[in-house]
Amino acid sequence: MADLKYYDVIQKPVITEKSMNAMGEKKYTFLVSPEANKAQIKEAVEKMFEGTKVKSVNTMNCDGKNKRRGLVVGKTAKTKKAIVALTEDSKDIEIFAGL
Repeated sequence: MADLKYYDVIQKPVITEKSMNAMGEKKYTFLVSPEANKAQIKEAVEKMFEGTKVKSVNTMNCDGKNKRRGLVVGKTAKTKKAIVALTEDSKDIEIFAGL
């Protein structure tokens, strides 16, 4: 298992209608490294976004889809999503503020 730094754990935010509705409950969705565990994700969020306190982290592994182009068959990369719930007294994450 590779040694992941906190800035390698979170890859990008997930912007969907469902994730935007969950932001009202202080739940934020991120694409994370497939090797990251819940403790590393919690540490990365608290270090990258000042003033945030993580209450819980839920993760889900998504397998790659089968794709075909002509006779060539392949698979897309597998991903991992994390839903991070913040405490009530925590600050909001600013990258979602203008959406």
